[in-house]
Amino acid sequence: MSDPTIKGLPPPPTKYDGSPFRIAIVHARWNDAIIKALLDGTVKKLKEQGVKEENIVIKSVPGSYELPFAAQKLIEAGKTQSSNAAPSMLASTTNLLSLIDNNPTAPASTTPQPAQSSTGGASTAPFNAIIAIGCLIKGSTMHFEYICDAVTHGLMKVQLDSGTPVVFGVLTALNDDQALERAGIGRKETKGHNHGEDWGLAAVELAAQTSDWQKGIL
Repeated sequence: MSDPTIKGLPPPPTKYDGSPFRIAIVHARWNDAIIKALLDGTVKKLKEQGVKEENIVIKSVPGSYELPFAAQKLIEAGKTQSSNAAPSMLASTTNLLSLIDNNPTAPASTTPQPAQSSTGGASTAPFNAIIAIGCLIKGSTMHFEYICDAVTHGLMKVQLDSGTPVVFGVLTALNDDQALERAGIGRKETKGHNHGEDWGLAAVELAAQTSDWQKGIL
């Protein structure tokens, strides 16, 4: 019999288009088999929501304790990359004087050269959301409690300080079976539900909502 606490996120009331968004995923490598399943589920759902594969950036850190720091630095790196990729008026081939209609020295072509992304077709815009994925399984010491508390508060602080949504994709399980079932790879007849899919849905929804709120759209 399946665990009644293992539930999937219902579809949002509005269908959100993820194609304009750039999403970063940072995952721990501890409990690798579970993490891989969660990561696969997350990416699958992001793509289903329209997020382009080239706009999904995936990075890893050793464990869940490092997730808040990595999420913060990814947000900063995305903003820096966006700033560096922005076209400069000084570097533009446009002759600004030519924009004045009565300028007799205007060249025949005044079309500015578009800024090229250093990553080909991938976006260089700031990240619209971060998904932090980890898996903590209770052991015989207090280590579990300390890490859970630190990671939870750390990720919340990152999103409140940065204004960028950070999806909490950290399993905090009491045993191996709980974690496996929440990654959709349970050892029983019922495999459970892959919560990575829920995190992908949440990221696109939050990215869309945040974009609207920043424009004053309620």
